[in-house]
Amino acid sequence: MSSMEAAMNPGRKPSAWKKIQRHWQLYIVISLPLLYLLIFKYIPMTGIVIAFKDYNVVQGMWGSPWAGFKYFNQFFDSPNFWLYIKNTLGISLYGLIVGFPAPIILALALNEIRTGFFKKSVQMVTYAPYFISTVVMVSIIIVNLTPNVGMVSRFFALLGVADTNFMGNPALFKSIYVLSDVWQMTGYGAIIYIAALAGVNPELYESAKVDGASRFQKILRIDLPSILPVAVIMLILNLGNIMKLGFEKIYLMQNPLNLNSSEVISTYVYKVGLLGSNFSFSTAIGLFNSIVNLMLLILVNYIARKLTENSLW
Repeated sequence: MSSMEAAMNPGRKPSAWKKIQRHWQLYIVISLPLLYLLIFKYIPMTGIVIAFKDYNVVQGMWGSPWAGFKYFNQFFDSPNFWLYIKNTLGISLYGLIVGFPAPIILALALNEIRTGFFKKSVQMVTYAPYFISTVVMVSIIIVNLTPNVGMVSRFFALLGVADTNFMGNPALFKSIYVLSDVWQMTGYGAIIYIAALAGVNPELYESAKVDGASRFQKILRIDLPSILPVAVIMLILNLGNIMKLGFEKIYLMQNPLNLNSSEVISTYVYKVGLLGSNFSFSTAIGLFNSIVNLMLLILVNYIARKLTENSLW
């Protein structure tokens, strides 16, 4: 629609094709990520059909015979089913309870630091572990916790404590995994909260100072309410992925002595489903995980919207 036509027909809206012609550059930019999602995310989702089939490579995904809920029942009837669920949920909830507030606390602490050099130094030291690869991180953990030669073992030896095989103790596995994860992820996770605190109106701090508010009161009355919407969104996303526990780190940290605490759903799928070429079984478990995560995401989002008026949708 030309400008003259628009002036003559002020109530008439331009067609969708006209809008595309007018802003074609933006549509080209948007099309690239949309194509990526379509090709690599949505089209592969058709593969979940093999969870309901006796899949074999020769007959292919569509030619394989239907099996119904055979592989779901096989997983549910597994003698260690509840052990895998307990380990997965236990590590995830432990990590959420310890790891979720850690970036918030670090961001609040950094926001109170006024010395530029010291603040930047702390940020650099806390951000750096995030860029360490999983293999290197697990190597650092194992080397430092190795009996007799590890730095932690030597430290306890100086205190007169008997040498302990930390990686071989099932009771210590969850703590080692979660605390090392907190050390690696806290600095990077604090970035989003630091950005939220940077948007706080400075006049609020000046008013609090005039009213004689202490530093703790400023954090309680100004900082925390300012980052609450961001914290709620992050909590929803974390709870929505509670069954999706990282595979690589746990698998690398496993050994025959700690399997009772370290075997989770993702490692079980890898060993039984993929190494055993039982693709239908592994797909069924992955679909089960996704459905549970989706239900948790919807439930937590609903509760957050009712309690805080902040939600994903």
